[in-house]
Amino acid sequence: MKKITKAVFPVAGLGTRFLPATKAIPKEMLPIIDKPLIEYAVEEAVNAGITEIIFITSHTKRAIEDHFDQNFELEEKLINSGKKDFVDKINRDIFQNIKFTYVRQKSQNGLGDAILHSEHLIQDESFAIILADDLIINNPSCISQLISAYDENQCSIIGLNEVPEHETDKYGMVSVEEPSSPSNSFLLKDIIEKPKSNAPSNLAVVGRYVLSSKIFKYLKNLKPSIGDEVQLTDAIKLMLYDENVMGYMYEGKKFDCGSRHGYVNAIQYLAKEILND
Repeated sequence: MKKITKAVFPVAGLGTRFLPATKAIPKEMLPIIDKPLIEYAVEEAVNAGITEIIFITSHTKRAIEDHFDQNFELEEKLINSGKKDFVDKINRDIFQNIKFTYVRQKSQNGLGDAILHSEHLIQDESFAIILADDLIINNPSCISQLISAYDENQCSIIGLNEVPEHETDKYGMVSVEEPSSPSNSFLLKDIIEKPKSNAPSNLAVVGRYVLSSKIFKYLKNLKPSIGDEVQLTDAIKLMLYDENVMGYMYEGKKFDCGSRHGYVNAIQYLAKEILND
């Protein structure tokens, strides 16, 4: 299979859980110490070998595009002030040869609809999906682990972690076949979006995927379901009937920065890391 070089970032959400801060600022631009949340996610992708970042965005998210573009006026002022090291921070070398593409999702129709907006750019390649709300800290990164699992298993891979029983209604939940020997990879048997009761297991989908381009075939015919939105989970469920999809128990520390609790915990954790350096 061809190497994974493209990653889709759905960033068109309204960020209502962080109002009023997100009234004028995209939630993905909220800072974790001195970097916006979205930069951590893009950095994870680039360090995993991704060379094209595809943002599924909206007209309210122009700040994301500006952040990854050059600001010549600011650079000139920093250089003239003897602050060259700050130029390196805002114009990072690791992003120099990365292609950034922006596609607008005109209305909020769910994660599945957002991913479908990338079809013309992905074409027949397998690709990564990263949800920036999930900040996952580890080396190798979560998406690097999934790409390695994809290379090994030659099929779509979904990041998994365990969640408490009382939280299973917040996530896509899966049932899996137990491997014959110890492994982080599991063959998926079923996947359900936010089950209200009787979750198939305590294994939840996290915001990291490596999917075959065949996913678009299933997304095209989907009708809205949970939350009156087109769910990526429903498309993956259909895919299970035709081909193998694996779940992967990644290694790393996860913070749900789409919630205030997780966002604060992420800042506290990284602050301690900085202080201990």
